[in-house]
Amino acid sequence: MNGPTTVRDERKPLLVADGISKQYGGVTALAGVTLRLHAGEVHCLAGENGSGKSTLIKIISGVEVPTTGTITVDGVARTSHTPRDAMAEGLDVIFQDLALFPNLTVAENIGITSVLAGRRGIVRHGSMRSQAKRIIAEIGVHLDVDAFVEDLTIADRQLTAICRSLAKRARVIFMDEPTTALTQREVATLLKVVENLRQSGVAVVFVSHKLDEVLAISQTITVLRNGAVVAEGDAADFTAASISRAMTGRDLGELAPTETVHASAAPALEVRGLSLAGAFDQIDFAVQPGEILGLTGLLGSGRTEIAEAIMGLDPADRGTVAVGGTERRVRSIDDALALGLGYVPGDRLSQGVFIERSIADNILVATITEQTSGLGFLDGRRMDRHVQDSIAGLAIKTASPHAPVSSLSGGNQQRVVLARWLARNPKVLILNSPTVGVDVGSKEGILELLQARAAEGMAVLVISDDATELAAVCHRIIVVHRGRLAHELAGDEITVPNIVRELAA
Repeated sequence: MNGPTTVRDERKPLLVADGISKQYGGVTALAGVTLRLHAGEVHCLAGENGSGKSTLIKIISGVEVPTTGTITVDGVARTSHTPRDAMAEGLDVIFQDLALFPNLTVAENIGITSVLAGRRGIVRHGSMRSQAKRIIAEIGVHLDVDAFVEDLTIADRQLTAICRSLAKRARVIFMDEPTTALTQREVATLLKVVENLRQSGVAVVFVSHKLDEVLAISQTITVLRNGAVVAEGDAADFTAASISRAMTGRDLGELAPTETVHASAAPALEVRGLSLAGAFDQIDFAVQPGEILGLTGLLGSGRTEIAEAIMGLDPADRGTVAVGGTERRVRSIDDALALGLGYVPGDRLSQGVFIERSIADNILVATITEQTSGLGFLDGRRMDRHVQDSIAGLAIKTASPHAPVSSLSGGNQQRVVLARWLARNPKVLILNSPTVGVDVGSKEGILELLQARAAEGMAVLVISDDATELAAVCHRIIVVHRGRLAHELAGDEITVPNIVRELAA
């Protein structure tokens, strides 16, 4: 259901970014983009990774200077401004990393930025706590103002960041992928907070790849593709399909699992009695060659811990892992690699890539010992050919294999991680949240790639709580609840409503 519509034409915009262009050398990141924001409006800014969303936000918030264009706030136009100017104008951005101080309390995080901005020499903790309590009450949530941020859930950190924006008297708040790491219940709470902000007159720019959330909360939508606006208007005039089409320039197909995979003599992966105190207990399942098995559960259910135990990152106390009939107690990642396992972690930035190293280095690191000549020296031609084949095979969009991974969009960074592991040709590939923070076009490409590798005989284990993603590609799904296997879905039972119901059980 779309959010409530608003009358826009008769009102004066709170903020207008008009004709914004940005060039980096010979590369055009933005080309004449115009964005209008009204008070009391949730405006979705949509686009694939690399479409220019982040660049536009950085320009509006004063982090970057536009090549051309103006930014008008309350009728006052300027060609650029500083972050301090943006703060004074009531513009604030909540980036994905939230930029909170983990060793400070909720109250201190909410109040510290406004204290520093005001250049007051004395920090009054009592007034900070009072201010924090007042703002928390205004948005209708529950937060312990004396709790340290490092002890909070991701959802509560997100709420703390919103309260910090309000403490700075923000009138326009940009939220960059705010629901990426939240459970469905936490998403519902956050969307309610966003609606409360809207009703209080705050303009919220909501950046998300989750189109159902976009349509549920937004009144207006602007879609960017290749640095230009390709669609804009009332949310009521859009559907998920039309947003996807505008973002990608094509109609995305409906993914569906391939035909049923039948049990073979030896499962590709067999887990028996896997247990880790405080995380999970007596986990038993098997994955057949050519099968995509989904492992799902809410955050904290033990789903990620199971994957990390199988890979030896956090070894299990008890139980065994067998690959192709070869059984072993996996005590380290070397044990897992020797068995023929591969793992794409959930946090690609801290665990998946060497962010400032080149694309080539990131692809080669897993197979470097195989890139040698007969004399044992590294073979430059073989390495170049391997990198080029990987870039082409996974459709990684880059001008050069020598560019740093940090220069890539989220979807292309994820493809680099996949390229590294697929180069090892594992018997079993385990993927933790493989499309988190990835746009719809890249998501479809990644899922199609998994289906293609499964069709070639690779066993795939997907850990995710994205019901649509799981229903699209999985032959079977097992549900984890409080560290135990609670239910299995197969065949016609695999539907989005059934998966959502099992997650909520």
